[in-house]
Amino acid sequence: MRVLEARYRAEAPRSGFRDRYARAVVDLRRATDVWRRLDVTVRDLPFPLILAVVSLLPEFQGKGTQFGDVPARAYDDWAVLAVLLQCFPLVLRRRWPAVCLALVSMGFVLDQLRGYHAFAGMGMALALVSAGAHLTSRRRVIAVLLSVAYVPVVVALDRIAPTEAPEGFVMFYVVLAAAWGVGTWLRNTRIAEAERRRHVAEATRTAERTRIARELHDVVTHHVTAMVVQTEAARYLTAAPDRLDETLNAVTDTGRRAIGDLRHLLDLLNPDHDTDARTPSTGELRTLVEQTRRAGQPVEFTQEGTPAESAGSAEFVAYRVVQEALTNALKYAHGSRTGVSVRYGEKEITVEVGNDGSGSRTGAPGGSGRGLVGLRERVDALGGEFSADGTDGGFVVRARIPAGSTS
Repeated sequence: MRVLEARYRAEAPRSGFRDRYARAVVDLRRATDVWRRLDVTVRDLPFPLILAVVSLLPEFQGKGTQFGDVPARAYDDWAVLAVLLQCFPLVLRRRWPAVCLALVSMGFVLDQLRGYHAFAGMGMALALVSAGAHLTSRRRVIAVLLSVAYVPVVVALDRIAPTEAPEGFVMFYVVLAAAWGVGTWLRNTRIAEAERRRHVAEATRTAERTRIARELHDVVTHHVTAMVVQTEAARYLTAAPDRLDETLNAVTDTGRRAIGDLRHLLDLLNPDHDTDARTPSTGELRTLVEQTRRAGQPVEFTQEGTPAESAGSAEFVAYRVVQEALTNALKYAHGSRTGVSVRYGEKEITVEVGNDGSGSRTGAPGGSGRGLVGLRERVDALGGEFSADGTDGGFVVRARIPAGSTS
């Protein structure tokens, strides 16, 4: 008892710390979520506010960008206006980048012409980067207007302080253009990433729709084909009540299995469904063959070897190959002798299903070709080989499916 009490006392502080840490993490995440839900102008406010305060501090006055050789001047009311124009319009840099750039440019020009050289001058670079990144229309027009407006500013600065070399003005223009270029690069990168995500999402939707269509085809076609064949046969059994009753019972059982499989598939499509997918395997092949026999198809089934424990999805694909081949045999060669051979190797499963073509076509709807195409895609996805060829009056489907760590 004392040992348990000592252990509790030793672990209690640590448990309390873990609880406090967990609560702190939750609170931080909530605060982050609240911050992200705020309007973009509110989220862009802190930096301009800090920049304005720092720029007005005596220690930082005159420590900013100097464009030209205009002599430095002490701060006055116009300096405060220049600082405010270079800072607070930055809250609009993502919402209205053109307005932000125009106001910041006015403040920057005022700052340089009067020689304040405020620390807030860095707002000009940020405004250019934001404009290059977030402007969506009239980008070239705005770039040309800025370039044209640059000329009278240079002329004015040269008249006030003619000691600046032309190379300095050219270099400063290159720096401004580089800031715009950085924003343009960020914009192009964002657009490319959005396009990539759109393509990925579209490809994912297409693949998922294909998978769903394939599963529906595999689940529905076999059962419905068997029901059609059995119903067609029932027409000729009115004189044999026992056989008619047996056939109708088979139709009922097949319909129930179809409903059960459909319900399970629809459950898997439900986002709230949390159970694992029930996928058939080669262990259920005998049941599948027996169902086909009850539909009036003579099937000879042979199986060699035993499935490997790590066969994974190879067993599922092998089952689908046999299922689709038997469905086609019911449709297009009803009553013909059909052979199913499944051989398990150490690293692969070999499946062969063929018929002699002596039967007749049933009243089942014609195929769309999706079944064989889907089988080829399934087998190819595992790196196997698939073929579906006609023989002397019949048809044979062969598949070699690698079995290993795939699951």
